[in-house]
Amino acid sequence: MFDLLIKNATLTDGRNGMDIACSDGVIKAVEPAISAEAKTTIEAAGQLVSAPFVDPHFHMDATLSLGTPRMNVSGTLLEGIALWGELKPVQSVDDIIARALRYCDLAVSMGIGAIRSHVDVCDDELKGVTALLEVRRLVAPYLDLQLVAFPQDGLFRSETAEKNLLRSLDMGVDIVGGIPHFERTMADGAASVKRLCEIAATRGLMVDMHCDESDDPLSRHVETLAAETTRLGLEGRVTGSHLTSMHSMDNYYVSKLIALMAEARLHVIANPLINIMLQGRHDTYPRRRGQTRVPELRDAGLTVAFGADCVMDPWYSLGCADMLDVAHMGLHVGQLSSRADMAWCFEAVTANSAAIMGLEGYGIETGNKANLVLLQAKDPIEAIRLRATRLAVVRHGEVIARTVPNLRELNLPGRPHRLDPADYAPGN
Repeated sequence: MFDLLIKNATLTDGRNGMDIACSDGVIKAVEPAISAEAKTTIEAAGQLVSAPFVDPHFHMDATLSLGTPRMNVSGTLLEGIALWGELKPVQSVDDIIARALRYCDLAVSMGIGAIRSHVDVCDDELKGVTALLEVRRLVAPYLDLQLVAFPQDGLFRSETAEKNLLRSLDMGVDIVGGIPHFERTMADGAASVKRLCEIAATRGLMVDMHCDESDDPLSRHVETLAAETTRLGLEGRVTGSHLTSMHSMDNYYVSKLIALMAEARLHVIANPLINIMLQGRHDTYPRRRGQTRVPELRDAGLTVAFGADCVMDPWYSLGCADMLDVAHMGLHVGQLSSRADMAWCFEAVTANSAAIMGLEGYGIETGNKANLVLLQAKDPIEAIRLRATRLAVVRHGEVIARTVPNLRELNLPGRPHRLDPADYAPGN
């Protein structure tokens, strides 16, 4: 007898009529017509079953703080950073824990199984670090949480940033972060990249750096990040997040830059919702979109993913932990409109993000962890188009969240009926 049996599922690779059998927190079989009993059986009825959504870039220490102590009136990145500086002194460890746990509940209900969160280390009390280490412990049974030591105020711009970053790594934070474009000078930014990569190399850690989150085409710190990755032998362990300045760079320089990034095997995380909201704020018209060159980076062989970045915080007043919403925006901003491109956008919030985070046992294959999401859609493209309802979320073979199907009752003259948005897929 299995612990869980999902019948008649469609998988993200296009296979349909598949059964998924799970026991002891592991997928035991993925094949048609499994004839066995199970403690729990779910009839998927042809709906899509996917590995969990993965958010590779988030700020959990700030989430759900919208309006405290005030709103971001200009909507700019720099006012958001200034507002965050006002919030840090007045929040407590307990405040951060409470908000983060509320967000984790929402994320799990939306099918997210793993999150990489940056945590500001420029607070000498390290309240955010203390809080999120506790949150990581509390949510471990149902959510994988990686933490990045993030010197929000700049490694050299903040006098105690490096000391605090090293302290946070000693406390158990997983990854080295940075923000070179926020240093006082370009030279300081390049020096911060070098120093942070050396810290990571010495400690055997990964790097995930906010890099060139700017409209300035001369913000080219990702070039230094690629060079330091190669110099220190960090290939495959380094991520450049945002990289929005690439949107404004000339094509000749980018042709050189992408080759350097590919040589270093850099990973890339774009954050479509936030990039489209914050970038281009100093433009009149035409106004730049700001999202980095997603298809070009992907086609050069880099692993590219989409992150949510923010939900209801000093930088972004919207969001609902919906990685399909993130993929939907990334698709539009990147003009990723072919069928293959749209399907790839689903991978950008699942398999690609999992690869960047180094998640083990991820994916619907025999022997992998029994972590799954049942979606009210027939394929990944329809899941993005509909922002499909998460009918069931499974963690280690147990159902930890359910949502009723999205069905609409219509009482039209002479035609009362129920409407399922998924019925409007091509061919239905």
